[in-house]
Amino acid sequence: MPYSGTQVWDFLVGREGVGIWLGPGAELGHELGAAYETANGTTGEIRGRSEGDKLRLTWRPKDWDHDSTLQITVSGTDQKTTLRFHQEWLAGADEREEQRAYWTEVTERVVAALAER
Repeated sequence: MPYSGTQVWDFLVGREGVGIWLGPGAELGHELGAAYETANGTTGEIRGRSEGDKLRLTWRPKDWDHDSTLQITVSGTDQKTTLRFHQEWLAGADEREEQRAYWTEVTERVVAALAER
């Protein structure tokens, strides 16, 4: 992405960015253990946060019977930033493919939203 890491991070943890990747109606706290719930019923809590760099949280959509762990990493220079979504503890190949498609779409939406700023 042709944006600084700070720009990408601030967008991701801001209201508009959280609405894109976490889901509508979600509010993300700052403290470890802070819980969240989205309008579509996904729940979880913050497990780790390294400001400007990394966010780790649990992720459980309402129709899942298990938690997964989501890690978002922002890295790069002032001119180019890499955004990574990594999700662990998925139930199998179908769930992995579903989430891969979801995070690909999220990344495209984040890039489009940053381009409009």
